[in-house]
Amino acid sequence: MAKIIGGIATSHVPAIGAALDNGKSGEPYWQKVFSGYEFSKKWIAEAKPDVVFLVYNDHATAFSLEVIPTFALGCAAEFPIADEGWGPRPVPTVYGHPGLAWHIAQSTILDEFDMTICNKMPVDHGLTVPLSLLYGQPKEWPVKVIPFAVNVVQYPPPTGNRCYNLGKAIRRAVDSYPEDLRVVIFGTGGMSHQLQGPRAGLINADFDAKFLDRLPTDPEALAKISHLEYMREAGSEGIEMVMWLIMRGALDDKVKVAHRFYHVPASNTAVGHMVLENTL
Repeated sequence: MAKIIGGIATSHVPAIGAALDNGKSGEPYWQKVFSGYEFSKKWIAEAKPDVVFLVYNDHATAFSLEVIPTFALGCAAEFPIADEGWGPRPVPTVYGHPGLAWHIAQSTILDEFDMTICNKMPVDHGLTVPLSLLYGQPKEWPVKVIPFAVNVVQYPPPTGNRCYNLGKAIRRAVDSYPEDLRVVIFGTGGMSHQLQGPRAGLINADFDAKFLDRLPTDPEALAKISHLEYMREAGSEGIEMVMWLIMRGALDDKVKVAHRFYHVPASNTAVGHMVLENTL
């Protein structure tokens, strides 16, 4: 049977991808960011997952105001790299796992979660930056990837509680898949940041630290955080952290914190990162 062996939480700052793509990762400013992922690159190389289920948000590349799915599941065999205005990132094409993806679609829909099934979907930095942080710059990704896009851009986004419970449904789906697969689930986005308006540049390190404290030990409390509290405490883009709760819901009730990292700033964002392992 398929098995989720662990979860990765990470920010997906676009400037991180640009730093990698332009050979700036060794510069003092960026080296501090990338140093926080050295452990994680070794961890995932040793874990050798067959599939990554990657939760992220689309940044108006695959979707627009014409179509706004709350939850969009990539079921295709491959996903091209999106052009976000300055050409596609120079990273490998993302290859999916249609068998597991369609199984998750069936299982979660019958579990009363409404999935938008995508058989064609370009993927942007929200997905490729986390892959680069964990796998570096390979000629091809050494893992199959199932993209899962969540609307946290256009109001109304899903609640943290909805995301946490969806994670549990995804776990049930993976556990019931008959093929012997090792799966790692990523929850990406955040942490506190705001990109526009009078509070542009907002960073709330105290809120971020408490979120990181509670993610492994008390996710039910995090699931109760309201949209208004995210906006007030973590900035308008801080709502992205509800996607971490999908990852956390898909793990065991008790998890081991294998690695934790926090750094300010990366561009205008607080970077948070955590590796969680199932204990059973």
